[in-house]
Formats: sequence, C-alpha cells, structure tokens
Amino acid sequence: MKIGFVGTGVMGSRMARRLLDHGYQVQVYNRTKAKVQTLVQQGAVHADTAAGLASECEVICTCLSMPADVEEVYLGEQGIVKHAQKGTICIDFTTVGSDTSKIVFEKASSKGIHYLDAPVSGGPEGAEQGSLTIMAGGSRDVFEKVSPILKALGKTIEYLGPSGAGSIAKLINQYLVAVHSLAASEAMVTGAAFGLDAEKLLTVLKVSYGDSKMLRRNMEQYVLERQFEPGGAVKYVHKDVRLANQLLKQAGLSPFTGQLAEEAFQTASAKGLQDLDMSAVIQPLEEKCSVVVKRTVEAEIK
Repeated sequence: MKIGFVGTGVMGSRMARRLLDHGYQVQVYNRTKAKVQTLVQQGAVHADTAAGLASECEVICTCLSMPADVEEVYLGEQGIVKHAQKGTICIDFTTVGSDTSKIVFEKASSKGIHYLDAPVSGGPEGAEQGSLTIMAGGSRDVFEKVSPILKALGKTIEYLGPSGAGSIAKLINQYLVAVHSLAASEAMVTGAAFGLDAEKLLTVLKVSYGDSKMLRRNMEQYVLERQFEPGGAVKYVHKDVRLANQLLKQAGLSPFTGQLAEEAFQTASAKGLQDLDMSAVIQPLEEKCSVVVKRTVEAEIK
C-alpha cells in the first residue's frame, strides 16, 4: 500500500516516520522542502506537489496547521480532491472545526473519495512513540479499512461517529487544554505573588485534587525551567480554543470559562509569544503580578 503524507512538521514528520518503520511505502510532500529531507533519507519518496502525490497514493494523510491550510490542500486547484483517484482514502489529522471537516467530506464524497477527520492528541512525544490518541469521524467502513495504519500511529483509537465527530471531540479536548493551562498559570502566579516556593507548591498540588496533566506538563517541562521551545505553540492553542468556544455557544452555554482562556491566549500572541510553547501563556500573568515562576536558586544548585 502506498501512503502519501502531506505536512511534515513537528507532528507530521514523526507520524510519517512511524509509517516507514512499519514497512509502508510513504510519499511525502511539504511546502518547505527542507522538512522532508530527513524522511527521504529514511526511505520516503519526495513528491514535488500535493497534486502529484494525490494522483499516485491509495491513502493520503494530512497533518497541517490551520483550517485554511486544510481547505487549500484538499479543495484548491492543485488539491487532493481534484487530483486523487476514485476510491482514495484521505485521513486528516489536523485540528479544525467540524464545519471544515464536513465541507471537505462532502466535496471528496462527490468525487468518490473517502475522507476521515482524525485529529490526534499526545504531542510530539506521542507521535514519536506511536502512542497518540486518535479521534475519528466519517464512514465506519472506511475507518475499519485504515485501522492498521492508525494503529501504527496511536494507542487509543476511537471511532466517534459521522463526519465532523472526530473534530468535535478534539476541540473539546483542546478546550480543556486551554482552560487547564490558564488555570494552572493563574494558580502558580498567585502562589509566587504571595511568596510561595514554586517547586514546593507544585509538589503539593500534584498529590492533591488540584492536580492535572496540564499543570504537570506546563510547569515541570517548561515554566520552572524557563524553557519555552514549543511542543504545541500558543498560536495553535489560541486557534483551537477559539474553535472550541464556537461549539460551546452552539450548545447553548454562556458565559463559559473558555472565553477567558481565549482572551489569555490572544493576549500572549499579541505580546509576541505566539510561536512559543502554550505554557508561555503564563508570561503576561507574571508580568501583571511582577513575579516569575521558576525553580529556586537552591534547587538549581542541587
């Protein structure tokens, strides 16, 4: 089976490598050619265009940045829908709104092309280890056909329902990511403002009901170390929570905490932090309270 992979950034490159490691023939395309070189050295075939890749592959995977990228790659003049063969199966791992997924699904279906929205959670480490959570929407029959491919990439793989269901589930997850990240940041900044040792406070919170995966991730890996090289950038979480908030409005909720999270990530982006890790959402809060959440000098010496 020949698999095409469009979008070989932080997540896509690791996912494509997993497919190579599982013995699949993989053809890769990325707008920035340099991002496919390592994969080519590992056995992937480079495609000059997305259209060329689409015409040659039985299964096409995409892992892109923004909804507009998904629409362009699938529906543009040089896009997948126009150039893929009838019967081709497309799997989109991008986090987008359910409306985008449904539009692409309908356009693809009209050409006899199958489309699954299958966004992932687990970060670069999950992509590298093949332990991603994959949330799929679309035809169950198509989902079953590509299950072996999904199992090479993920550990928890769930079929959620018709087109758009996977995207809705992922946005709900991202809603919690954004809200928990903001809440953890507010809590740690407040502790610092009252003179509490950040490491000791984190130790207490981790064994209390206030614990969360985002508290641990953001503080242990990024904030305390003052290292904000992105695993998932501020700009992407801002995009995700904005889309998630639209779902909450459609569900009939108002007001809701995600509105504060969207504002916080917007503020971080406006301050030039958009390309840093999502944990950098803490920095405007630190600035406001004139504190920095970090390890103590004694801890650094040890």
